[in-house]
Amino acid sequence: MQLLVNRETHEVDVGAERTLLSVLRHEVGLTGTKYGCGEGNCGACTVLLDGEATRSCITPVASAAGREITTIEGVEGLADASALHPVQEAFIQEGAFQCAYCTPGFIVSTVALLARNPNPDREQIKAALSGHICRCGTYPRILKAVEAAAEQMAKRTERTA
Repeated sequence: MQLLVNRETHEVDVGAERTLLSVLRHEVGLTGTKYGCGEGNCGACTVLLDGEATRSCITPVASAAGREITTIEGVEGLADASALHPVQEAFIQEGAFQCAYCTPGFIVSTVALLARNPNPDREQIKAALSGHICRCGTYPRILKAVEAAAEQMAKRTERTA
């Protein structure tokens, strides 16, 4: 089966029922996407599937074949050592993580949110991130980080327009 992961094609010989998370971590070697609950409830395993935030721990790999898969390693700007993505910058500036286990899922979902809604209000942010669990309880800082990232991205868009 062929998977398009972070703009690269990967040929994997796996059963169709394997989870996307398992294949990404063990066959493709991308470990930024985390295993949390294994039931799609915590958000640690979130990836983008054709631009939509998707829980990879409950997604059969066969359903991702032929679609664009983006992991935390492939989110534009995150893998570029010369510049951080505005979401990444905001999470750092706001101290939006402690242990950081949940952070890749929050960042990927935030990138998806801001791609479809560049100026979300607090309720829209909460709705987009509901279902993500931060065991350290940094939710207030995460919300501030998303707001700051949206503001920063809007400023960058104004400068390039």
